Amino acid sequence: MSTKFPRSCYDKTGGLVYFPRMLDKIRLHAASALGKDYLENLGGGFDARCCSFLGVKYDDLKKQVLAGASDEAALQWCFEHGRMPSTDEITELNEFLLRRGWRDTATPRLHMRLKEAKLEHRIGEILTMFDFIEVDEGRTPPKFP
Repeated sequence: MSTKFPRSCYDKTGGLVYFPRMLDKIRLHAASALGKDYLENLGGGFDARCCSFLGVKYDDLKKQVLAGASDEAALQWCFEHGRMPSTDEITELNEFLLRRGWRDTATPRLHMRLKEAKLEHRIGEILTMFDFIEVDEGRTPPKFP
């Protein structure tokens, strides 16, 4: 089976960035279509942060997704079995995730990943982990005002 990229980090379900990408990675992995480079952090990194925010265990969410839950149904399951964050909390998490790697403790890792990908000449242009993932997967990061 060929390797496919999951959806963009910037995609949203229920206003929450990254959540659809995490579900895509679960589905692609189950179909043996997720690249080996993704396996090390499957359920960790942003996946773990998102699950922690929602108050659910990754493996429990994974079971829901593999049982056929849509993105919206999976998020609703999280709200029912974890926690229902407020709109302000979702905004705060989104802002944190959208900026991860920009002038924070993840900046050295971002720069390391850029060097590994031979993109160090774009250090001043690719400012966040989400931007790096977009470029690494052949997409153009969105421009923000």
